[in-house]
Amino acid sequence: QVQLVESGGGLVQAGGSLRLSCAASGRIFSSYVMGWFRQAPGKEREFVAAITWSGNSIYYADFVKGRFTISRDNAKKTVSLQTSALMPEDTAVYYCAASTGNYGGPYNYWGQGTQVTVSS
Repeated sequence: QVQLVESGGGLVQAGGSLRLSCAASGRIFSSYVMGWFRQAPGKEREFVAAITWSGNSIYYADFVKGRFTISRDNAKKTVSLQTSALMPEDTAVYYCAASTGNYGGPYNYWGQGTQVTVSS
């Protein structure tokens, strides 16, 4: 069982940055692929980024490449998403998730989400 709690969201102007963090509880955090997803109002939840347990493999959605960076610290049981060059279309609730499979899923555990609002 893994519990995930996100933090770091907020209101930022376009071009700004935020660092989102996800704290996990559970004994085997290091074995999970960790991912970030987002859901904008009226839209479906979409994949943002994922990182394997070793950190050696990282995946990004095309729309965040070069702007967002995912990282993890297995000792601290945290995964982070450093965002930069934010745009109004990045406004969404950002969710942390843990996968028992690969970066494509299945994501079995989800956090409650943290709101990111980017003003123009």
